[in-house]
Formats: sequence, structure tokens, C-alpha cells
Amino acid sequence: FYIEHNRGHHVRVATPEDPASARYGETFWEFLPRCVIGSVASAWAIEKRRLARQNKPVWHWSNDNLQAWVLSALVFGAMSAWLGWIALPFM
Repeated sequence: FYIEHNRGHHVRVATPEDPASARYGETFWEFLPRCVIGSVASAWAIEKRRLARQNKPVWHWSNDNLQAWVLSALVFGAMSAWLGWIALPFM
């Protein structure tokens, strides 16, 4: 989220290229999938360009998207192991 939000949305806010800004007259249910899919795609494109400047592949350990996803999975896993699966809806 923070990659697209800080390096994408804040750069392109309220422009047609910004997936995180609703279009005029767009319903929430039209906006939601466009925002989620567009934000993930944008974050990966931003990271791909950043890593290419460093001559690293997109599937490198320094990919901020991968780090965030792995850390989230580890936190969810640890909390589930500690508190049980019943805690997942509250995380």
C-alpha cells in the first residue's frame, strides 16, 4: 500500500492515471476493483523501475512489495499460532 500511496498516488493524485482517485460519478463498486487492481499493478511497476535502476530483478529480496507481503504473512501466521484462527477476522 505505501509504495503506491506515496510514490504513485501522491504523484498522480486526481489524474486519470491515478487508480486510487475515484472518477466523477463512479460508484463505490465500480471504483473498488479498479482501485485495488490498479494500485497493485502500479506498485509493482514502481518497484520494477526502482529495482531496474539498481540492476536488480523484480523478484529480489529488496523488493518492497515482497517484503511487505512476506512480513504480513509472518505476522498473520504468528498471531494465528498464538491466538488461534479465531483471531484472523480481527487482524
